[in-house]
Amino acid sequence: MTTVVPFSEHQSRTFRLRTESGHAALAVILTIVNDAGAELGDVKVIASGPGATLVRDVSLHFANSAQLEVLTARFGTSDGVTLVDVLHDALEVRRGGVIETKLRVPLETIADLRRVYTPGVAVACKHIQESPKRAYEFTHIGNKVAIVTNGTAILGLGDIGPLAGLPVMEGKAAIFRRFAGISAEPILIDAKDPETLIEVVERIHLGFGAIQLEDIAAPACFEVEEKLAERLGKPVLHDDQWGTATVVLAGLVNSLRRVGRKPEETRAVILGSGASGIAIARTLVGYGLEDVVLVDRAGAVYRGRTEHMTPVKRDIAEITNRERVSGNLSDAMRGRDLFIGVSAANQVTKEMVRSMAKDPIVFALANPVSEITVGEAYEAGAAVALDGRSMNNALAYPGLFRGALDARATHFTTKMRLAAAYAVASAAKPNELLPDMFDPSLHVAVGQAVARAWQEAT
Repeated sequence: MTTVVPFSEHQSRTFRLRTESGHAALAVILTIVNDAGAELGDVKVIASGPGATLVRDVSLHFANSAQLEVLTARFGTSDGVTLVDVLHDALEVRRGGVIETKLRVPLETIADLRRVYTPGVAVACKHIQESPKRAYEFTHIGNKVAIVTNGTAILGLGDIGPLAGLPVMEGKAAIFRRFAGISAEPILIDAKDPETLIEVVERIHLGFGAIQLEDIAAPACFEVEEKLAERLGKPVLHDDQWGTATVVLAGLVNSLRRVGRKPEETRAVILGSGASGIAIARTLVGYGLEDVVLVDRAGAVYRGRTEHMTPVKRDIAEITNRERVSGNLSDAMRGRDLFIGVSAANQVTKEMVRSMAKDPIVFALANPVSEITVGEAYEAGAAVALDGRSMNNALAYPGLFRGALDARATHFTTKMRLAAAYAVASAAKPNELLPDMFDPSLHVAVGQAVARAWQEAT
Protein backbone atom coordinates (compact mmCIF):
# COMPACT_ATOMS: atom_id res chain seq x y z
CA MET A 1 0.00 0.00 0.00
CA THR A 2 1.20 3.50 -0.77
CA THR A 3 2.35 5.43 2.30
CA VAL A 4 -0.06 8.20 3.20
CA VAL A 5 1.62 11.58 3.65
CA PRO A 6 0.34 14.33 5.97
CA PHE A 7 -2.85 15.96 4.76
CA SER A 8 -1.19 19.37 4.33
CA GLU A 9 1.12 17.95 1.65
CA HIS A 10 -1.66 16.40 -0.42
CA GLN A 11 -2.97 17.30 -3.82
CA SER A 12 -6.72 17.17 -4.38
CA ARG A 13 -9.14 16.17 -7.12
CA THR A 14 -12.89 15.64 -7.23
CA PHE A 15 -13.91 12.38 -8.90
CA ARG A 16 -17.37 12.58 -10.44
CA LEU A 17 -18.78 9.07 -10.30
CA ARG A 18 -22.02 7.41 -11.38
CA THR A 19 -22.94 4.60 -9.00
CA GLU A 20 -25.83 2.52 -7.82
CA SER A 21 -27.58 3.93 -4.75
CA GLY A 22 -26.99 2.24 -1.42
CA HIS A 23 -24.07 1.29 0.79
CA ALA A 24 -22.49 -1.22 -1.59
CA ALA A 25 -21.34 1.50 -3.97
CA LEU A 26 -19.86 3.51 -1.11
CA ALA A 27 -17.97 0.40 0.03
CA VAL A 28 -16.43 0.05 -3.45
CA ILE A 29 -15.33 3.70 -3.38
CA LEU A 30 -13.79 3.36 0.09
CA THR A 31 -11.91 0.21 -0.92
CA ILE A 32 -10.39 1.90 -3.98
CA VAL A 33 -9.37 4.95 -1.96
CA ASN A 34 -7.84 2.85 0.82
CA ASP A 35 -5.94 0.57 -1.57
CA ALA A 36 -4.43 3.62 -3.32
CA GLY A 37 -3.26 5.11 -0.01
CA ALA A 38 -5.35 8.25 -0.56
CA GLU A 39 -7.63 10.11 1.85
CA LEU A 40 -11.35 10.62 1.46
CA GLY A 41 -12.79 14.12 1.69
CA ASP A 42 -16.36 15.23 1.02
CA VAL A 43 -18.87 12.97 -0.72
CA LYS A 44 -21.84 14.76 -2.28
CA VAL A 45 -24.77 13.52 -4.32
CA ILE A 46 -25.18 16.07 -7.13
CA ALA A 47 -27.76 14.35 -9.35
CA SER A 48 -29.99 11.33 -9.79
CA GLY A 49 -29.38 9.21 -12.84
CA PRO A 50 -31.57 6.77 -14.67
CA GLY A 51 -33.03 3.99 -12.60
CA ALA A 52 -31.53 3.81 -9.12
CA THR A 53 -28.23 5.45 -10.01
CA LEU A 54 -26.68 8.53 -8.44
CA VAL A 55 -23.97 10.94 -9.55
CA ARG A 56 -21.59 11.64 -6.72
CA ASP A 57 -18.73 14.13 -6.38
CA VAL A 58 -16.04 12.44 -4.29
CA SER A 59 -13.21 14.67 -3.05
CA LEU A 60 -9.93 12.79 -2.68
CA HIS A 61 -6.52 13.84 -1.34
CA PHE A 62 -3.38 12.08 -2.54
CA ALA A 63 0.38 12.44 -2.33
CA ASN A 64 1.59 12.31 -5.93
CA SER A 65 0.75 11.73 -9.58
CA ALA A 66 1.24 7.97 -9.22
CA GLN A 67 -1.58 7.78 -6.71
CA LEU A 68 -3.75 9.89 -9.01
CA GLU A 69 -3.13 7.47 -11.88
CA VAL A 70 -4.02 4.49 -9.69
CA LEU A 71 -7.25 6.13 -8.55
CA THR A 72 -8.24 7.11 -12.08
CA ALA A 73 -7.53 3.62 -13.42
CA ARG A 74 -9.39 1.83 -10.63
CA PHE A 75 -12.47 4.03 -10.84
CA GLY A 76 -12.46 3.62 -14.61
CA THR A 77 -12.54 -0.20 -14.48
CA SER A 78 -14.45 -1.11 -11.30
CA ASP A 79 -17.84 -2.80 -11.45
CA GLY A 80 -20.68 -0.66 -10.16
CA VAL A 81 -18.75 2.60 -10.59
CA THR A 82 -18.55 4.72 -13.74
CA LEU A 83 -15.97 7.50 -13.87
CA VAL A 84 -17.68 10.58 -15.35
CA ASP A 85 -14.95 13.17 -14.87
CA VAL A 86 -11.93 14.16 -12.78
CA LEU A 87 -12.10 17.78 -11.68
CA HIS A 88 -9.12 19.80 -10.45
CA ASP A 89 -10.42 21.51 -7.31
CA ALA A 90 -8.06 24.49 -7.54
CA LEU A 91 -9.21 25.18 -11.11
CA GLU A 92 -12.90 24.57 -10.57
CA VAL A 93 -13.12 27.05 -7.70
CA ARG A 94 -11.61 29.71 -9.95
CA ARG A 95 -13.96 29.41 -12.91
CA GLY A 96 -15.09 32.99 -13.49
CA GLY A 97 -12.69 34.25 -10.81
CA VAL A 98 -12.95 34.33 -7.03
CA ILE A 99 -13.83 38.02 -6.56
CA GLU A 100 -16.41 40.44 -7.94
CA THR A 101 -17.74 43.96 -7.38
CA LYS A 102 -21.01 44.24 -5.47
CA LEU A 103 -23.39 47.10 -4.72
CA ARG A 104 -23.49 48.55 -1.22
CA VAL A 105 -26.70 50.56 -1.79
CA PRO A 106 -30.06 49.83 -3.45
CA LEU A 107 -30.33 50.36 -7.21
CA GLU A 108 -33.87 49.25 -7.99
CA THR A 109 -35.70 52.40 -9.10
CA ILE A 110 -35.18 55.57 -11.14
CA ALA A 111 -34.96 57.47 -7.85
CA ASP A 112 -32.13 55.17 -6.73
CA LEU A 113 -30.35 55.69 -10.05
CA ARG A 114 -30.60 59.46 -9.79
CA ARG A 115 -29.01 59.37 -6.36
CA VAL A 116 -26.27 56.89 -7.24
CA TYR A 117 -25.53 58.36 -10.66
CA THR A 118 -26.62 61.49 -12.48
CA PRO A 119 -27.79 64.03 -11.47
CA GLY A 120 -27.24 63.36 -7.74
CA VAL A 121 -23.62 62.27 -8.13
CA ALA A 122 -22.65 65.84 -9.00
CA VAL A 123 -23.20 66.87 -5.38
CA ALA A 124 -20.55 64.41 -4.19
CA CYS A 125 -18.18 65.46 -6.98
CA LYS A 126 -18.39 69.12 -5.94
CA HIS A 127 -17.82 68.25 -2.28
CA ILE A 128 -14.66 66.34 -3.17
CA GLN A 129 -13.51 69.09 -5.52
CA GLU A 130 -13.76 71.58 -2.63
CA SER A 131 -11.89 69.26 -0.23
CA PRO A 132 -10.15 66.11 -1.58
CA LYS A 133 -10.17 64.55 1.90
CA ARG A 134 -13.93 64.18 1.55
CA ALA A 135 -13.29 61.38 -0.94
CA TYR A 136 -12.76 59.14 2.09
CA GLU A 137 -16.30 59.96 3.19
CA PHE A 138 -18.20 59.97 -0.10
CA THR A 139 -16.38 57.20 -2.05
CA HIS A 140 -15.06 53.74 -1.28
CA ILE A 141 -11.34 54.57 -1.40
CA GLY A 142 -11.05 54.57 2.39
CA ASN A 143 -11.71 50.83 2.29
CA LYS A 144 -10.00 49.95 -0.97
CA VAL A 145 -6.52 48.53 -1.60
CA ALA A 146 -4.66 48.12 -4.88
CA ILE A 147 -2.77 44.82 -5.15
CA VAL A 148 0.03 45.72 -7.54
CA THR A 149 2.19 43.13 -9.30
CA ASN A 150 4.33 42.70 -12.37
CA GLY A 151 4.44 38.92 -11.97
CA THR A 152 8.20 38.62 -11.65
CA ALA A 153 8.25 36.59 -8.41
CA ILE A 154 5.02 34.60 -8.21
CA LEU A 155 5.00 32.26 -5.21
CA GLY A 156 7.24 29.30 -6.09
CA LEU A 157 6.72 29.82 -9.82
CA GLY A 158 9.08 32.72 -10.45
CA ASP A 159 8.80 35.18 -13.34
CA ILE A 160 5.61 34.05 -15.08
CA GLY A 161 4.23 37.49 -15.92
CA PRO A 162 1.37 39.53 -14.46
CA LEU A 163 -1.52 37.82 -16.26
CA ALA A 164 -0.47 34.32 -15.20
CA GLY A 165 -0.06 35.69 -11.68
CA LEU A 166 -3.60 37.12 -11.58
CA PRO A 167 -5.09 34.09 -9.74
CA VAL A 168 -2.70 34.82 -6.87
CA MET A 169 -3.81 38.46 -6.75
CA GLU A 170 -7.47 37.46 -6.81
CA GLY A 171 -6.75 35.08 -3.95
CA LYS A 172 -5.15 37.91 -1.97
CA ALA A 173 -8.19 40.08 -2.69
CA ALA A 174 -10.50 37.31 -1.45
CA ILE A 175 -8.51 37.12 1.80
CA PHE A 176 -8.73 40.89 2.25
CA ARG A 177 -12.51 40.75 1.92
CA ARG A 178 -13.02 37.64 4.04
CA PHE A 179 -10.83 38.59 6.98
CA ALA A 180 -10.76 42.39 7.03
CA GLY A 181 -13.80 43.51 5.03
CA ILE A 182 -11.52 45.36 2.61
CA SER A 183 -12.20 45.72 -1.11
CA ALA A 184 -9.01 44.95 -3.02
CA GLU A 185 -8.38 45.26 -6.75
CA PRO A 186 -5.57 43.47 -8.62
CA ILE A 187 -3.49 45.88 -10.72
CA LEU A 188 -1.36 44.11 -13.32
CA ILE A 189 1.57 46.07 -14.71
CA ASP A 190 3.35 44.58 -17.70
CA ALA A 191 6.78 46.05 -16.99
CA LYS A 192 9.95 45.06 -15.15
CA ASP A 193 11.59 48.46 -14.99
CA PRO A 194 11.18 49.93 -11.48
CA GLU A 195 10.61 53.45 -12.78
CA THR A 196 7.74 52.27 -14.96
CA LEU A 197 6.11 50.47 -12.05
CA ILE A 198 6.50 53.56 -9.89
CA GLU A 199 5.08 55.87 -12.55
CA VAL A 200 2.02 53.68 -13.20
CA VAL A 201 1.15 53.42 -9.51
CA GLU A 202 1.68 57.17 -9.05
CA ARG A 203 -0.84 57.81 -11.82
CA ILE A 204 -3.57 55.44 -10.56
CA HIS A 205 -3.21 55.57 -6.77
CA LEU A 206 -5.89 58.22 -6.21
CA GLY A 207 -8.60 55.57 -6.45
CA PHE A 208 -7.21 53.59 -3.53
CA GLY A 209 -6.65 54.11 0.18
CA ALA A 210 -3.51 51.97 0.30
CA ILE A 211 -1.16 50.00 -1.95
CA GLN A 212 -0.05 46.41 -1.47
CA LEU A 213 2.94 45.43 -3.60
CA GLU A 214 2.95 41.73 -4.38
CA ASP A 215 5.31 39.26 -6.05
CA ILE A 216 7.71 41.86 -7.46
CA ALA A 217 11.22 40.43 -7.66
CA ALA A 218 14.23 41.78 -5.82
CA PRO A 219 16.02 44.11 -6.15
CA ALA A 220 13.34 46.13 -8.00
CA CYS A 221 10.86 45.63 -5.14
CA PHE A 222 13.03 47.62 -2.72
CA GLU A 223 13.21 50.68 -4.93
CA VAL A 224 9.54 50.52 -5.86
CA GLU A 225 8.36 50.35 -2.26
CA GLU A 226 10.74 53.02 -1.01
CA LYS A 227 9.89 55.59 -3.67
CA LEU A 228 6.14 54.99 -3.61
CA ALA A 229 6.10 55.26 0.19
CA GLU A 230 7.88 58.60 -0.11
CA ARG A 231 5.70 60.02 -2.88
CA LEU A 232 2.11 58.84 -2.37
CA GLY A 233 1.25 59.99 1.14
CA LYS A 234 -0.66 56.77 1.81
CA PRO A 235 0.25 53.31 3.16
CA VAL A 236 2.43 51.23 0.84
CA LEU A 237 3.56 47.77 1.87
CA HIS A 238 5.41 45.03 0.01
CA ASP A 239 3.81 41.94 1.51
CA ASP A 240 6.60 39.57 0.47
CA GLN A 241 8.90 41.62 2.69
CA TRP A 242 6.92 42.91 5.63
CA GLY A 243 3.96 40.53 5.74
CA THR A 244 6.40 37.64 5.90
CA ALA A 245 8.65 39.37 8.44
CA THR A 246 5.68 40.24 10.66
CA VAL A 247 4.43 36.65 10.84
CA VAL A 248 7.96 35.31 11.35
CA LEU A 249 8.41 37.65 14.30
CA ALA A 250 5.06 36.58 15.75
CA GLY A 251 6.09 32.94 15.53
CA LEU A 252 9.49 33.74 16.99
CA VAL A 253 8.02 35.56 19.99
CA ASN A 254 6.08 32.46 21.00
CA SER A 255 8.89 30.06 20.05
CA LEU A 256 11.42 31.85 22.25
CA ARG A 257 8.92 31.80 25.09
CA ARG A 258 8.52 28.05 24.64
CA VAL A 259 12.27 27.30 24.72
CA GLY A 260 12.99 29.89 27.41
CA ARG A 261 15.41 31.98 25.40
CA LYS A 262 15.72 35.77 25.16
CA PRO A 263 16.10 37.62 21.84
CA GLU A 264 19.56 38.93 22.73
CA GLU A 265 20.68 35.36 23.49
CA THR A 266 19.51 34.05 20.12
CA ARG A 267 21.98 33.50 17.28
CA ALA A 268 20.14 33.36 13.94
CA VAL A 269 20.88 32.33 10.38
CA ILE A 270 18.61 33.27 7.46
CA LEU A 271 18.83 31.41 4.16
CA GLY A 272 17.72 33.65 1.29
CA SER A 273 18.68 37.23 0.54
CA GLY A 274 15.66 38.25 -1.50
CA ALA A 275 12.81 40.49 -0.40
CA SER A 276 11.69 38.27 2.48
CA GLY A 277 15.16 37.48 3.78
CA ILE A 278 16.25 41.11 3.88
CA ALA A 279 13.06 42.23 5.65
CA ILE A 280 13.27 39.39 8.18
CA ALA A 281 16.88 40.28 8.94
CA ARG A 282 15.98 43.92 9.57
CA THR A 283 13.03 42.87 11.72
CA LEU A 284 15.09 40.48 13.85
CA VAL A 285 17.74 43.12 14.47
CA GLY A 286 15.00 45.57 15.43
CA TYR A 287 13.53 43.00 17.81
CA GLY A 288 16.81 42.68 19.67
CA LEU A 289 18.73 39.81 18.06
CA GLU A 290 22.38 40.80 18.11
CA ASP A 291 23.78 37.98 15.99
CA VAL A 292 22.07 37.48 12.62
CA VAL A 293 23.81 35.96 9.60
CA LEU A 294 22.26 36.11 6.13
CA VAL A 295 23.22 33.41 3.61
CA ASP A 296 22.75 33.50 -0.17
CA ARG A 297 24.02 31.39 -3.07
CA ALA A 298 27.55 32.70 -2.54
CA GLY A 299 27.54 31.91 1.19
CA ALA A 300 27.36 34.11 4.25
CA VAL A 301 26.83 37.82 3.61
CA TYR A 302 29.33 39.98 5.47
CA ARG A 303 30.75 43.47 5.33
CA GLY A 304 33.58 43.51 2.83
CA ARG A 305 32.39 40.61 0.70
CA THR A 306 32.71 41.44 -3.00
CA GLU A 307 31.15 38.45 -4.75
CA HIS A 308 27.46 38.69 -5.75
CA MET A 309 26.84 41.78 -3.63
CA THR A 310 24.17 44.41 -4.34
CA PRO A 311 23.52 47.78 -2.69
CA VAL A 312 20.79 46.17 -0.58
CA LYS A 313 23.10 43.37 0.56
CA ARG A 314 25.84 45.85 1.36
CA ASP A 315 23.38 47.80 3.51
CA ILE A 316 22.18 44.71 5.38
CA ALA A 317 25.78 43.61 5.94
CA GLU A 318 26.31 46.78 7.97
CA ILE A 319 23.81 45.69 10.64
CA THR A 320 24.23 41.89 10.54
CA ASN A 321 27.03 39.31 10.85
CA ARG A 322 29.16 41.44 13.14
CA GLU A 323 31.69 38.62 13.51
CA ARG A 324 32.01 38.46 9.71
CA VAL A 325 31.22 34.74 9.55
CA SER A 326 32.03 33.33 6.11
CA GLY A 327 31.51 29.99 4.43
CA ASN A 328 28.48 28.08 3.19
CA LEU A 329 25.13 27.32 4.81
CA SER A 330 26.50 24.37 6.77
CA ASP A 331 29.18 26.58 8.26
CA ALA A 332 26.71 29.34 9.12
CA MET A 333 24.21 27.01 10.80
CA ARG A 334 26.73 25.43 13.15
CA GLY A 335 25.97 26.44 16.73
CA ARG A 336 23.01 28.67 15.79
CA ASP A 337 19.79 28.81 17.80
CA LEU A 338 17.46 29.82 14.98
CA PHE A 339 17.22 28.92 11.30
CA ILE A 340 14.85 30.77 8.96
CA GLY A 341 14.61 29.61 5.36
CA VAL A 342 13.06 31.72 2.60
CA SER A 343 14.88 30.14 -0.30
CA ALA A 344 14.24 26.87 -2.11
CA ALA A 345 13.30 23.25 -1.50
CA ASN A 346 15.51 20.71 0.26
CA GLN A 347 18.42 22.99 1.14
CA VAL A 348 18.80 21.79 4.73
CA THR A 349 19.74 18.32 5.97
CA LYS A 350 19.19 16.67 9.33
CA GLU A 351 22.93 16.87 9.91
CA MET A 352 22.78 20.67 9.57
CA VAL A 353 20.01 20.85 12.18
CA ARG A 354 21.95 18.55 14.50
CA SER A 355 24.94 20.91 14.22
CA MET A 356 22.89 23.77 15.65
CA ALA A 357 22.75 24.71 19.33
CA LYS A 358 20.60 22.73 21.77
CA ASP A 359 16.82 23.04 21.24
CA PRO A 360 17.05 24.95 17.94
CA ILE A 361 14.13 26.69 16.28
CA VAL A 362 13.60 25.89 12.59
CA PHE A 363 11.35 27.97 10.35
CA ALA A 364 11.58 26.36 6.87
CA LEU A 365 9.31 28.63 4.85
CA ALA A 366 10.08 27.93 1.18
CA ASN A 367 6.97 27.24 -0.91
CA PRO A 368 5.62 24.94 -2.13
CA VAL A 369 8.33 22.61 -0.74
CA SER A 370 10.28 23.70 2.31
CA GLU A 371 14.04 23.61 2.93
CA ILE A 372 13.49 20.69 5.31
CA THR A 373 10.23 19.10 6.37
CA VAL A 374 8.84 19.77 9.82
CA GLY A 375 9.08 16.07 10.61
CA GLU A 376 12.73 15.86 9.60
CA ALA A 377 13.56 18.96 11.64
CA TYR A 378 12.00 17.44 14.75
CA GLU A 379 13.77 14.13 14.13
CA ALA A 380 17.06 16.05 14.01
CA GLY A 381 16.42 17.62 17.42
CA ALA A 382 14.52 20.85 16.72
CA ALA A 383 12.55 22.13 19.71
CA VAL A 384 10.26 24.09 17.39
CA ALA A 385 9.67 23.59 13.65
CA LEU A 386 7.28 25.42 11.34
CA ASP A 387 6.87 25.60 7.58
CA GLY A 388 5.28 28.06 5.16
CA ARG A 389 1.86 26.47 5.37
CA SER A 390 1.46 27.29 9.05
CA MET A 391 3.39 30.57 8.94
CA ASN A 392 1.07 32.29 6.47
CA ASN A 393 1.24 36.00 5.61
CA ALA A 394 -2.54 36.11 5.77
CA LEU A 395 -2.25 36.03 9.55
CA ALA A 396 -0.95 39.60 9.37
CA TYR A 397 -1.60 41.59 6.20
CA PRO A 398 -5.42 41.87 6.41
CA GLY A 399 -5.12 43.45 9.86
CA LEU A 400 -2.11 45.57 8.86
CA PHE A 401 -4.13 47.24 6.12
CA ARG A 402 -7.33 47.35 8.18
CA GLY A 403 -5.55 49.29 10.89
CA ALA A 404 -3.75 51.60 8.47
CA LEU A 405 -6.98 52.44 6.64
CA ASP A 406 -8.97 52.96 9.84
CA ALA A 407 -6.31 55.28 11.26
CA ARG A 408 -5.95 57.16 7.95
CA ALA A 409 -2.22 56.52 8.18
CA THR A 410 -0.03 58.16 5.56
CA HIS A 411 2.56 55.37 5.67
CA PHE A 412 3.46 52.16 7.48
CA THR A 413 5.91 52.45 10.36
CA THR A 414 8.14 49.96 12.13
CA LYS A 415 5.98 50.37 15.25
CA MET A 416 2.87 49.45 13.27
CA ARG A 417 4.50 46.26 11.99
CA LEU A 418 5.79 45.35 15.44
CA ALA A 419 2.33 45.97 16.90
CA ALA A 420 0.88 43.61 14.30
CA ALA A 421 3.45 40.92 15.14
CA TYR A 422 2.76 41.12 18.87
CA ALA A 423 -0.99 41.02 18.23
CA VAL A 424 -0.63 37.90 16.09
CA ALA A 425 1.55 36.26 18.74
CA SER A 426 -0.91 37.15 21.52
CA ALA A 427 -3.83 35.69 19.57
CA ALA A 428 -2.35 32.18 19.62
CA LYS A 429 -4.04 29.74 21.96
CA PRO A 430 -2.09 28.24 24.89
CA ASN A 431 0.53 25.76 23.65
CA GLU A 432 0.13 27.01 20.08
CA LEU A 433 2.79 29.04 18.27
CA LEU A 434 0.45 30.85 15.88
CA PRO A 435 -3.29 31.55 15.88
CA ASP A 436 -5.97 30.17 13.61
CA MET A 437 -6.25 32.36 10.52
CA PHE A 438 -10.04 31.79 10.53
CA ASP A 439 -10.44 33.24 14.01
CA PRO A 440 -12.15 36.59 13.30
CA SER A 441 -10.91 38.08 16.56
CA LEU A 442 -7.33 37.73 15.28
CA HIS A 443 -7.74 40.21 12.43
CA VAL A 444 -9.75 42.61 14.57
CA ALA A 445 -7.00 42.57 17.19
CA VAL A 446 -4.25 43.13 14.61
CA GLY A 447 -6.17 45.99 13.00
CA GLN A 448 -6.78 47.69 16.34
CA ALA A 449 -3.13 47.29 17.39
CA VAL A 450 -1.88 48.76 14.10
CA ALA A 451 -4.27 51.72 14.24
CA ARG A 452 -3.32 52.38 17.86
CA ALA A 453 0.40 52.30 17.00
CA TRP A 454 -0.14 54.98 14.34
CA GLN A 455 -2.33 57.16 16.54
CA GLU A 456 0.09 57.02 19.46
CA ALA A 457 2.93 58.20 17.25
CA THR A 458 1.09 61.11 15.65
